[in-house]
Amino acid sequence: MLKKIAVLTFICALILAFSSSCKPKAKTTPPPPPAQEQPKVEKVDDTAAVKKPALTEEEIFMSKSLEQINLEAPLKMIHFDYDQYAIREDAKPTLEGNAAWLKKFSSAKILIEGHCDERGTEEYNLALGEKRAKTAYDYLASLGVPPDRMKLISYGKSQPLDTGHTETSWQKNRRAQFLIIEK
Repeated sequence: MLKKIAVLTFICALILAFSSSCKPKAKTTPPPPPAQEQPKVEKVDDTAAVKKPALTEEEIFMSKSLEQINLEAPLKMIHFDYDQYAIREDAKPTLEGNAAWLKKFSSAKILIEGHCDERGTEEYNLALGEKRAKTAYDYLASLGVPPDRMKLISYGKSQPLDTGHTETSWQKNRRAQFLIIEK
């Protein structure tokens, strides 16, 4: 029996030795080489090279239709006292702003419309509306706007802004309006 135990021990030892030598060895990979410092490359915005240059105010102005420009109302209206056509003090800064705009956009031509309230005859109001448009025209010309860029028309009482029959409504209707007719 001793022989059997010795043989069995020998066989177990062989099996252990053999099995440990047959195990797959863990692969060891060499460490990666040290990273070389790459120079940082700044990302360039490709859209910047493709962008069109910004349009000038003149180019923007020229790209719009007359209707669009008039809807923006760059030229402000002025108002008049009852039965008067003299430029009021509060209207002078408005006309100065209108003149500055006209000088900035030197190709623009305008129509100055004279309007009145509903009181008075049609003939009287047409004449008064023309005088109102003419005083606005003269004031703009005195500020350096070339007269050949301005035309006049009187609508008298035919185009009220406010159709009411009160002093508040009539004040709104006594006016000179500026319409851009050419650019």
